Amino acid sequence: MKAHLHIGTPNQQHFVESFRERNGSDATFEMRTSSSYEIEKRVFDLVVGTGILVLLIPIFPIIVLMIKLDSAGPVFYKQHRVGKGGRLFKFFKFRSMYKEADAVRERIKDLNEQDGPVFKIKADPRITAVGGFLRRSSLDEIPQIFNVIKGDMSIVGPRPPLPSEVEGYQAWHRRRLEVKPGITCLWQISGRSHISFNEWMRLDMEYLKNRSFKTDFLIFLKTLPAVIARKGAY
Repeated sequence: MKAHLHIGTPNQQHFVESFRERNGSDATFEMRTSSSYEIEKRVFDLVVGTGILVLLIPIFPIIVLMIKLDSAGPVFYKQHRVGKGGRLFKFFKFRSMYKEADAVRERIKDLNEQDGPVFKIKADPRITAVGGFLRRSSLDEIPQIFNVIKGDMSIVGPRPPLPSEVEGYQAWHRRRLEVKPGITCLWQISGRSHISFNEWMRLDMEYLKNRSFKTDFLIFLKTLPAVIARKGAY
């Protein structure tokens, strides 16, 4: 029997559970898509992405100052991630770790608290004081709006994985690479790091099977309450 996680508000929990009722690892399903949906999705990305950018640009100088005063290193963290069709793209975040974090990861890999090929630690020693705040509030994700406007990402879609993570995928996990990655998704609104890796992948499969403008819009609306709740954000 599959255990259900209790997440978010009752309405939010019902929304995610409605996807989980059909969860499975079948990689043979037909992905839901249409030319009209793809056009609507791109327009939504540009309109919402531009709107969010205009709204949040005034706080950029504050975040930049906080990062620079807290630790040495660049303001932005750039990293190659895997996008649609397995194509690599340059992914942007506000830096939340010490500048030597990537080198340190190899030394602390045994502390990993997530299953599967993903590396996550709740009390990650690589995260700076300001970085912890940025992560809990999801403010570190703001620069990904530039990825959305450029077209590498979408507002809603599976989170973009690292190449090393994709190397550890099973065949059915790779289906999530058939669409543009997103800033928010079912995993993002349903507990993030509190969810097992396979459950995360199953949520992405359900999103692929049920993609629509309505689904994207509902996930987008439920993102702010999830960010405020901060569940699984670290």
